[in-house]
Amino acid sequence: MSLLIDAAVRRFRADRMRRFAAAFGVSGQTRVLDVGGTPLNWLLAEVRPRVTLLNMPRAREPLPSGFEMIFASGCELPFPGRSFDVVFSNSVIEHIGDPAARRRFADEIRRVGRSFWVETPNRWFPVEPHLCTPLLHFLPRRWQEWLAWKGSVWEVLERPTPDRREFYIRHYLNDIRLLDAAELAGLFPGARIVRERFLGVTKSLVAAGT
Repeated sequence: MSLLIDAAVRRFRADRMRRFAAAFGVSGQTRVLDVGGTPLNWLLAEVRPRVTLLNMPRAREPLPSGFEMIFASGCELPFPGRSFDVVFSNSVIEHIGDPAARRRFADEIRRVGRSFWVETPNRWFPVEPHLCTPLLHFLPRRWQEWLAWKGSVWEVLERPTPDRREFYIRHYLNDIRLLDAAELAGLFPGARIVRERFLGVTKSLVAAGT
């Protein structure tokens, strides 16, 4: 089952990368900063721009050729203004639970990029995307805590080690805050909000703008 889900995720992300490339006319010379990213999305892309990955040190992994990795916080990007043609971020902003930090994250993306593409899961999609559990995020907080520790679909699929399980569940409970379209638009004034749908329901939201 997990192999089927992995294949579906890869296909969905490949489609997203095609839409991204088309939206900004991405070529092999386009300078892209991927905030919070890893090589995976770019290995699925039909066009490979000049990608700089920015992530926290715990995301360290062997890099394929053609990628540069910088370790820094997305809330304090170590670049001058408008350093990149496009700043890209995929499913990261919802992991920054503090509203003030989320605002800094959005402002930094707008500062260093001539354009930006910021994706996040839609809060109103019926399946919570991190623990893969239907309706979990709509429940009262104490019920979410009980169910997350009791067991989730994510745990069945991933079979994490005890340490990873504890870290990820605590991260979900303490840090992850899903956004809706209005909240995303408020963080990126003037951006076009793109809705990515699954079976007719908005699964993800993208703020795309210049």
